Amino acid sequence: MSAPKQITLRVNGSEHPLLLSPDTPLLYALRNDLGLNGPKYGCGLGECGACTVLVDGRAARACILPVGGLGRREITTLEGLGDLAAPDPVQQAFIECQGAQCGYCLNGMIMTVRALLNRKPEADEADIRRELRGNLCRCGTHLEILASARRAVELEGQRRAACAPAAAPCPAATGCATANAARAPAPETATAATVDTVLASTLVRY
Repeated sequence: MSAPKQITLRVNGSEHPLLLSPDTPLLYALRNDLGLNGPKYGCGLGECGACTVLVDGRAARACILPVGGLGRREITTLEGLGDLAAPDPVQQAFIECQGAQCGYCLNGMIMTVRALLNRKPEADEADIRRELRGNLCRCGTHLEILASARRAVELEGQRRAACAPAAAPCPAATGCATANAARAPAPETATAATVDTVLASTLVRY
């Protein structure tokens, strides 16, 4: 691993200057340095989905994504979606449908569904199944997870409908600001190309 250097990560809307090796997996920085324990360590190989976060609105596996080339990209973790007072529609759907057993995989399921709805708010059953097939649930809670995802589509539609009038300000409680998929800035570091390659391989695009 290369020598530590000053790296600033933009996470959940805030900038965090950290002293890290550029090779450090993003997951380690989120959990160990920033105390964001939504993303979980599952396999360490980018295969199970438990570590999923959003990078510029797209689902990516944080356990294999090096921090060195993230530059000004917007990173969103489970904690950045919503809270108990105003949960994201996907979080609310998983609560309503009880889409968890042990809960370890839930971060990946929620973040993956959020990424799907960012780009396809009216996702159908086939879209949901295709999106989630790279996420593992060892408890076998697949029926509840699928029900939660379907409910998330409904709640997302309601939220977008509430925000539809262009002349009216969007109520803060509805959380109309979706992930920053359209705001991806240009890479700023020499290792950004590597990150782009890793992102392309870790995006949930099955």
